[in-house]
Formats: sequence, structure tokens, C-alpha cells
Amino acid sequence: MADRDIHWPDQYHPDNCAVHVVNQLGLDVSAEAAWNCLIRATEWPNWYPNSANVRLLGTEKTTLDKGVSFRWKTFGMTITCLVEEFEPYERLAWSSESMGMRVYHAWLLEPREGGCHVRTEETQNGFIPKIAAKLMPGKIHKFHQIWLEELGKTALIRSIHTP
Repeated sequence: MADRDIHWPDQYHPDNCAVHVVNQLGLDVSAEAAWNCLIRATEWPNWYPNSANVRLLGTEKTTLDKGVSFRWKTFGMTITCLVEEFEPYERLAWSSESMGMRVYHAWLLEPREGGCHVRTEETQNGFIPKIAAKLMPGKIHKFHQIWLEELGKTALIRSIHTP
């Protein structure tokens, strides 16, 4: 895969946002195994402690897909997100504009020998992110690292138990 950069919409580009967080981790599972856990958003609360009440909106689908909206609670706030980018086993991104903040969260998965490398980046702009960045520096980075670590553990467990 030649293009390993996030496809940032202009309004969410890191140069235009108050907050930009980058996390990455090598996982001992295939990109397919990690992807299959990641797109099952309603199952995130089972393994990612900073998520709750995840619901897909207006669809019969049970997994994320391009154009699917979902509502969930994270960092103590309930937000609605729209999946903007969806390239199976490679890229996933969603945006959210609510409560005076704009957020873009992207995932890149890259196959590697013995597993995959996953990078996640998020940008935020607006009053709430500016205040939160000053009051709780590093909190987003900490929880996104937990998300990556738990993604790896969950995907590994599922790949062991799936024929």
C-alpha cells in the first residue's frame, strides 16, 4: 500500500485543529482479524473501557460501513459519528460535529510479517477540545493506546477461537 497517510478533509487536517493525537502499535494478528473487531462497534464496550452504549443508526447493518452513523458514549459524552472512509482491512475513519466540537478519527492497518501495524489518529477542534487539552493533557493519547492494546488482545482471542 503506497499511501500510508490519513486522508484528512481540510477542516479536520491537523494544521487546522487544536488537538492532534497519534497512536500506533504492532499487533500479533492479521489486519483482517484486527479489522473484523474494529468494525463491530457495538461490541467495543466488551473490550474497550472508554466506550459505552454504541448503537448503529438508521441501518440494518451490524458493522460499520461507509455512510453508517453511530452514536456512543466516550470520554463521558454521547456523540454521533458518521463513517467517512471505509476500505476493508486498510482504512476506517469517522467524523463527528456536536456540542461545539469537530472530531475526525482515522485508522490505518498495514499487514506485516507475523501480524499488522495499526495507527490511529484523531483531530479535534472547538471550545471543548481546547479546554480539555489544557485540563487533561495526554488523556486522549492514553485511552487510544488502551484501545489499540485491547484491539490486539481481542482480535488474538477471537482468531484463536474462530475456526
